[in-house]
Amino acid sequence: MQGARQWSVKHAKGLDRLYRLVEAGLVAVHPLLLRLGYKRAERLVYFFEKRVKGLLFGSQSCGQCVLGATGMACPMNCPKHIRNGPCGGVRQDGSCELDPSMPCVWVLAWEGSQRIRAGTEKIQLVQPAVDHSLAGSSAWLRAASLRAAEEKAAPAAQAVGEGHASN
Repeated sequence: MQGARQWSVKHAKGLDRLYRLVEAGLVAVHPLLLRLGYKRAERLVYFFEKRVKGLLFGSQSCGQCVLGATGMACPMNCPKHIRNGPCGGVRQDGSCELDPSMPCVWVLAWEGSQRIRAGTEKIQLVQPAVDHSLAGSSAWLRAASLRAAEEKAAPAAQAVGEGHASN
């Protein structure tokens, strides 16, 4: 499993692109998902998401994926489940203080962040605490739904802004 995680960090640039394509695809089918119902789509999307992200990233299916901000290293793999940087117990060789056979997730995250678009800025963003009620749900659907709502709101906000400019 650790080999796959390290591979994912080394290939963070391509995986980040793929991740953005998946999100764009889900945003494109957002109207269909609304008609079908996100709750119905959840089972199918989560089934696929859990397997792909489990294999590539060791995802813990927290429902609040931050792989795009952590260089494709899942912070939920940290034995302490720390989502905002290393705990201070990172060993000299970069391994975890609790499991010396494992590299610190945050050392991997920093390496991966160097490879993705705006990664060094994204990794510095403070992530909210984990909402455990979302565990076992699709982070992909949640992200796509939020992005679709943002895209829908953007033209309306722009039109309001243009209206004020002409007054």
